[in-house]
Amino acid sequence: MGHPLARKISSQYTLSTTVNPLNYWGRIIVLVLALGWTVCSSGQPGTAFGLQREMAHAMAGKSGAVVALDVSTGKLLAQWNIAVAAHRLEQPGSTVKPFVLMELLHAGRVQPDQRLACLRPLYIGGHRMDCTHSPAVTSLNAADAIAYSCNSYFSSVALRINTGELADAFQRAGFTSPTGLASDEAVGNVVRAHSEAELQLQALGNWGIQVTPLELLFAYRNLALQKLALQKLSLQNPDLQKSDLQEQSRATLDVAAPVFRGLEDSVRYGAAHAAQPAGTSAAGKTGTASGVNAPGSHGFFVGYAPADKPQVVLMVYLEHGRGMDAAAIAGPIFTSYWKLWHGGGK
Repeated sequence: MGHPLARKISSQYTLSTTVNPLNYWGRIIVLVLALGWTVCSSGQPGTAFGLQREMAHAMAGKSGAVVALDVSTGKLLAQWNIAVAAHRLEQPGSTVKPFVLMELLHAGRVQPDQRLACLRPLYIGGHRMDCTHSPAVTSLNAADAIAYSCNSYFSSVALRINTGELADAFQRAGFTSPTGLASDEAVGNVVRAHSEAELQLQALGNWGIQVTPLELLFAYRNLALQKLALQKLSLQNPDLQKSDLQEQSRATLDVAAPVFRGLEDSVRYGAAHAAQPAGTSAAGKTGTASGVNAPGSHGFFVGYAPADKPQVVLMVYLEHGRGMDAAAIAGPIFTSYWKLWHGGGK
């Protein structure tokens, strides 16, 4: 790590292998940790066992994996079937949409408040990709598109970036990097699209990208760190001396605010509403896609809690099911985490 703030934290924190302090998101995460902001929680003895027991109960009779990490350290809190999470390669479905929108916002290709019509039926390259949200939602801005997981919105704005930019965005997110959480991990792969249809499908996580559940988890852990940075940099703190890094980070995070709002709204009332926990708040995204080596669909939920000051990041992967099914498993696990780590109080 070349930046002095990065060197300051190198011996104190365990960072994801996907964090590069030279890119704009890496600089922000470095800033969060280097300034000494508290972003973790401490459980009592037995809390990890209690969380793992809740995972086993929620996944009884199901195949897949569940993994929870501490946002601050990236350390494992609890897991169910982590070997599957480390070695299974799947299409991520709509879980990639926050990273697509981040790239578009940062490049100035999308105006956050611009509303686009949701078009049905939606055919892309011979595939029918109709949205699953209510037909009553007829137009959406950037945050809405995340909350309702609108395929029409994302297939439209995907044409505003080129194939190399999208592939690079996925690589920066960590979708081709091991996490270090398990031995002999598989590594995801990203293929550059060669047509508009392939580009649109890739932006929906349904073509040209395969990831492990652990890679998805670490990518959302980095999102959680960025959310913390946005929250902290929005506070007026006269004791902190401003730096060029802080000002650059503030501008970058302001651009990204619609993504975080969309993730929060997704759990509050959108596609991931089933993940809403009791006693606290959460933010996250669902994803459903066809299996790479198996018939039918698989489902993901990936997110963090609390929504405003993330402490835990959670990934639920169902080998057979939909994203909304994975979200329904995540909700009780988030609730269990909050009760175990905080005694049920908020």
